[in-house]
Amino acid sequence: MTSLASPPLFSQSTPVAALPLGQRLIAAGVLTTQELEAALSEQSKKKLRLGEALLEMGFVEEAELLPFLADQLDVPAVQLREGLIDPLVVGRLPRATAEKLLALPTFCVDGVLTVAMSEPQNLVQIDEIEEQTGLQVKPVFALVTALERLIARAYENDFGVDAVTADLDSKAISVEDDGATIDLQSIDAMADGSPIINLVNYILVHAVRNGASDVHVEPEMKNSSVRYRIDGHLREVLRPRQDFHPAIVSRLKVMAKLDIAEHRMPQDGRMHVRVEGRDIDLRVSTLPGVRGESVVLRVLDRGNITFDLDKLGIAPNVLNPIKSMLKRPYGLMLVTGPTGSGKTTTLYSALELIKSVERKIITVEDPVEYQLSQIHQVAVGINKQITFSSALRSILRQDPDIVMIGEIRDRETAEIAIQAALTGHLVLSTLHTNDSVSAITRLLDMGVDSFKISAALVGVIAQRLLRKICSECLTTYYPTAEVLTQLHYQGDMRRQFSRGDGCQTCCDTGFQGRIGVYEVLGVDSEMRKLIAHTPDLERLKEQHIKSGGTTLLQEGLRFAEDGVTSIDEVMRIAYSE
Repeated sequence: MTSLASPPLFSQSTPVAALPLGQRLIAAGVLTTQELEAALSEQSKKKLRLGEALLEMGFVEEAELLPFLADQLDVPAVQLREGLIDPLVVGRLPRATAEKLLALPTFCVDGVLTVAMSEPQNLVQIDEIEEQTGLQVKPVFALVTALERLIARAYENDFGVDAVTADLDSKAISVEDDGATIDLQSIDAMADGSPIINLVNYILVHAVRNGASDVHVEPEMKNSSVRYRIDGHLREVLRPRQDFHPAIVSRLKVMAKLDIAEHRMPQDGRMHVRVEGRDIDLRVSTLPGVRGESVVLRVLDRGNITFDLDKLGIAPNVLNPIKSMLKRPYGLMLVTGPTGSGKTTTLYSALELIKSVERKIITVEDPVEYQLSQIHQVAVGINKQITFSSALRSILRQDPDIVMIGEIRDRETAEIAIQAALTGHLVLSTLHTNDSVSAITRLLDMGVDSFKISAALVGVIAQRLLRKICSECLTTYYPTAEVLTQLHYQGDMRRQFSRGDGCQTCCDTGFQGRIGVYEVLGVDSEMRKLIAHTPDLERLKEQHIKSGGTTLLQEGLRFAEDGVTSIDEVMRIAYSE
């Protein structure tokens, strides 16, 4: 009778891959014969699998054992930890099913759900998971003990606090440092990487994937808050543990080349990262507070934006006057609207339309958001010796044809801009006003003479960004007559309008994506007379309508009639006027 101390003999010609697990571990020098004998005895007593017995007795480490189990099962094996589980994916499989099957969803890529399982070759279990999730399942092997521990944790309400998804490919994110691109993290190194690096990578990658324009990382009383601004509205996506916050801030500071030892003063910086092959610029701003530093990142994704006026969705009745203004050899054209309304995109699109080798174009920006070819861009604000006004004086000595000023903030800048417009330059700039006509009164409030405004101004574009109804949950309804009356709607008061009910695709908002709505004030001879002699706001508005101009509200209602946006969204824009 063969004793337990004498493992079965195999011929020397037997391939190592065909040997049982214990023999392969011995052949690899991971285990001794005596340790295997002890583990087999423990396995028999406690009805364990051999690998679990080896781990329980401390003869091997999990990281050493998993590659052998992966070869044996012919499926990938994973060392489970919280940082490899996407908290947004776990809920796709009910907890009862996860506990029954010992299966845990980890991450999802392109409709394929990776699930850690104790029996990854069990086709019946895989079919059940696919039926419940509606997704194609890719099984990977994980140890029973790890699955039991993580399933209990993953379905808790606060899970996701320190979880970082493994939903990143091998070159998901890299950072550019002094002209060289340095890989920050790869999926193969995630298990051994810093949890903070993984968490920051998760935040950045998913911000880009979700089309976020800004990322807010803020300290709270009991935790941190990570929010994305998507389609103009903030949405909380993570609540990391409070003790993670200083490390997250330090990591972002290191990437943006800021002073990590400075916690009492605001700092501004920028970084260039490559996320899944896309070049992304991030503007970073830190602000101290009583609970710690807040960090806001502006996401500048050139691949997610167009600088083509014809592709911005501008209606022909609005686009044609804009193009006519840009054909003028000189004068001042203003774009107005609140922060985040797309003014810079409109200006860049205008420059892309009119640039050529025959024209010299110079911009003054704080800061330069996107770099454009054939245009000389000057950044102000980084060096406090350079301001809009001082930069403008130097620019005018550079013999430009067209000048773009990021923003007119004070009288001095306004005076120089108007002087440049009166001396043969086409000047483009922005102002923060509620509508197009208010830009004129804003310049007057700055102290600019009305006759100079009358002579220099060629037109004003006021704009907002309207959220578009999600196509997946679009439905129709009848708004009340009171609402339509409040919006001064002139059409059929009994007609249907569209709105979104909210679904998984749009995160229950009812909206997905945005479109610009524009109001264009053209300065004709009658308008010039009013500006020069009676620049009263109401008189100016009356003349704008009399000359065939439309308002933001009217343009918004047109989008609502076409089913592009909802009446409620137009109401939001109307009240911001």
